[in-house]
Amino acid sequence: MTAPGDGPHGGSAVFDGLLAEVMATAERFGHRQHVQLTWLAVRNHGTAAAIDLISDGIRRTARYAGAPQKYNATVSRAWVELVGHHVGRSDAADFDAFAERHPALLDKKLLTRFYRPSTLAGDPARTGWVEPDLAPFPG
Repeated sequence: MTAPGDGPHGGSAVFDGLLAEVMATAERFGHRQHVQLTWLAVRNHGTAAAIDLISDGIRRTARYAGAPQKYNATVSRAWVELVGHHVGRSDAADFDAFAERHPALLDKKLLTRFYRPSTLAGDPARTGWVEPDLAPFPG
């Protein structure tokens, strides 16, 4: 396992490589592709490193798209935490098998089981990590 910042190009090149792998078979980058990108990052680098890798990549992508306000630190980390939990308990050989075994991850509204919408919309969640306020993540 390598850390996202390892190597001559750092985390942005790793993120870009994972994104290219996902987009090679996709017409658009929707929620399923976001989960697949996260799955790849967790499988290849572990959950802790994937948090930084995915968060930095999404933040950079939002900035590049001219919409830095769309980045939410808590939402990005929460998805990595949830995907990481399931990756750690799955023997799925590919993403399609993983998604079939864990269909809740394909529900864009999954975070509402753990967070109030007002919590996720607040500045603390947008700029840093906020623990779930409705239910804890699976442990």
